[in-house]
Amino acid sequence: MRTLATTDFFIPSPTVSAFQLGPLTIRFYAVCILAGIIVGVWLTARRLRARGGTTAQALDVVMWAVPFGIIGGRLYHVITDNQLYFAPGKDPWGALRIWEGGLGIWGAVALGLVGALIGARRTGITLAVFADAAAPGLLIAQGLGRWGNWFNNELYGGPTDLPWKLQVHAMNQATGQAVTTAEGTPEVLGYFQPTFLYESLWCLAAASLLMFLDRKYHLGAGAVFAAYIVLYTSGRFVFELMRADPANTILGLRVNTWVSGLLLVAGILLFLILRPGPRSFVLAAGQARPPSRPLPHTGEPS
Repeated sequence: MRTLATTDFFIPSPTVSAFQLGPLTIRFYAVCILAGIIVGVWLTARRLRARGGTTAQALDVVMWAVPFGIIGGRLYHVITDNQLYFAPGKDPWGALRIWEGGLGIWGAVALGLVGALIGARRTGITLAVFADAAAPGLLIAQGLGRWGNWFNNELYGGPTDLPWKLQVHAMNQATGQAVTTAEGTPEVLGYFQPTFLYESLWCLAAASLLMFLDRKYHLGAGAVFAAYIVLYTSGRFVFELMRADPANTILGLRVNTWVSGLLLVAGILLFLILRPGPRSFVLAAGQARPPSRPLPHTGEPS
């Protein structure tokens, strides 16, 4: 670890990742994930109402999508980073301790879509209309959830001297406290690229762009979700190239770099196919489908 001059600037990281509330240990990682879910569900319900649905329909589908998504996200993380739990000397039960961090977005999206499909069928709407309504909220949820990685002092890039460098501590995830030095001060590992922050800001900007494109161009059913894949993976591909934390690789590239690149190509192709189609709406029995180019005022949120 290098010594900083008093004039150096950096982004500090927390030295605690949890707090006690009576007998309960509350993890900031879980709080950030929960905050993202709440905001994402609120925006999804609002956008679904603008497509002819109801808040009750949105909540009914979310009740299936969120649990499936959390399970899928954890499975993806454990599979792609299995050495963290199943290598010699590791604790396999750690794979179940989701509160210590570790959710893979593509596992969450994949199983979340399975849950959403079940919920949509039970509710009487199509998966496309829900996915299009949920896409910006999903980006916002991801952006807010990334701050859980800040509390855990994880998901950082390579060493840097940039003014916005991130100070990273050695953390004991079991206790939620920073490891201390012989002098009793938090142990600083160094100063790194804040890739968690880059991704968070990218997600929030992409959500705003996605809602603008949806309002202006009235994208065909499913195309909004396809655009979500394109926007998110294009940023994630770059951020994965910047990250320096240990990860499994294929041909020298991180697994998530490959996944992001392949999904980016798939997302572009899917968007081009779905873009010209009719806009997704919730249709009542016997109701005619609205035109693919509705009147300028559609009630969409800004």
